[in-house]
Amino acid sequence: MAYGIAITSQKGGVAKTTSCMSIGACLAEQGLRTLLIDLDPQANLSLACGIDIYQSPVTLVDIISNPEKHYSIENIIYPTAQMRLDIISGDSRLADLERVLYEKPAYERTLARRLAPWLVDYDFLLIDCPPSLGSLTQMALATVDHAIIPVQCDYFAASGVENLLNTIQNVRERVNPTLAYALFVTLFDSRTTISKKILEQLSSHFGDLLLSTRIGMDTRLRESPMAAEPVTTYAPRSRASEQYRSLTNEIILRKELNYATPI
Repeated sequence: MAYGIAITSQKGGVAKTTSCMSIGACLAEQGLRTLLIDLDPQANLSLACGIDIYQSPVTLVDIISNPEKHYSIENIIYPTAQMRLDIISGDSRLADLERVLYEKPAYERTLARRLAPWLVDYDFLLIDCPPSLGSLTQMALATVDHAIIPVQCDYFAASGVENLLNTIQNVRERVNPTLAYALFVTLFDSRTTISKKILEQLSSHFGDLLLSTRIGMDTRLRESPMAAEPVTTYAPRSRASEQYRSLTNEIILRKELNYATPI
């Protein structure tokens, strides 16, 4: 059964989707079969994988909305440019779905139930969550083993982490008691005093819950989605590629150690 990871942040613009794709590519690069899930109504992860979301006959919305219907792998799971990296795409209808999910009994477990038949064929599951703390994010957190939180070194991004941790705690208390979490720094600019100061504060507050790899700014990360491939194949020797490989190794180590997170 796949080990589930949710890439989640309540703030947009922190390289959440880029990180989901890059970590997934790094896992696949190591020979680990990885399934990406695009749970963000903006569907940027699907677009970055080269999927025309307006032409996709079946997306994640259909799977969740029609629990009685059977979909074959060929109809729902798409290969990406990276070997061993597949995706279930999303679309803008996820925004409408979010508004009605709360009305469904035990909605938090819906995604886990629907994905279960396919997860036996994968080593990792990565979910790109929307930049909110609503029902879609809570459903993702109920599905996975680990939440990985990208944090940009600016005041507003860092200050919003506590709200997300409260949501994680609520999900643990209700439906997923073993859910762990970790944070990592994105868009890090070592030239600025504010970045260094906030990094120090994050390190002091979270200790070893803050992964040691920092993802810096790199133009290749902005270019690779236009090529519909991850940065690790678009620019395999770039600084960003090496940083994401290092970050992925930290995540794998936490899985192997069965890391449990107190809150």
